[in-house]
Amino acid sequence: MKRKTRYWVRRALMLIMVGAVALAIYKTLDDGEQQTVDEGMEAPDFQLQTLDGKEMKLSEIQGQAVLLNFWATWCEPCRDEMPAIQKVYEKHRDKGLEVVGVNIAESQLTVKGFVRQLDLTFPIVFDKERKVVDQYRIGPIPTSLFIDSDGKVVRMVKGQMDEAQIENYVLEALSR
Repeated sequence: MKRKTRYWVRRALMLIMVGAVALAIYKTLDDGEQQTVDEGMEAPDFQLQTLDGKEMKLSEIQGQAVLLNFWATWCEPCRDEMPAIQKVYEKHRDKGLEVVGVNIAESQLTVKGFVRQLDLTFPIVFDKERKVVDQYRIGPIPTSLFIDSDGKVVRMVKGQMDEAQIENYVLEALSR
């Protein structure tokens, strides 16, 4: 009797494993069909809550060049590039630049302290459920997208940038 029970338990476990592998393969193939946001494409719209509790839609700031920066407080390269982003923002906001910092899955309290410490004045939005991260297919952070006034992605940069790079990419987005 024990032998028969072991036989069926083994078969059931085998079916569960085959099902799990099939599901993993399906999800991998399904994710591969989602379109990646690339340069030249229209930036997908989204709506997230700002640091001060309001809702912000990307489409509401169309007509301006946008630097969309995905970051987190625990990310050292993110922290290091923030002062440069702030400087370029201050220099070009009157020329049609908007910067939106998309914080990834952190608490409002943590982010408020970070923003206060670095004296950031551009809008910060919260992607608590990582929906925009998934929508934009963001991998490593920091990742920045430079979007022109027509809503097209001009450039996507993965990794930390210095002030000169940010300045050049902002000028590129503003000139289109």
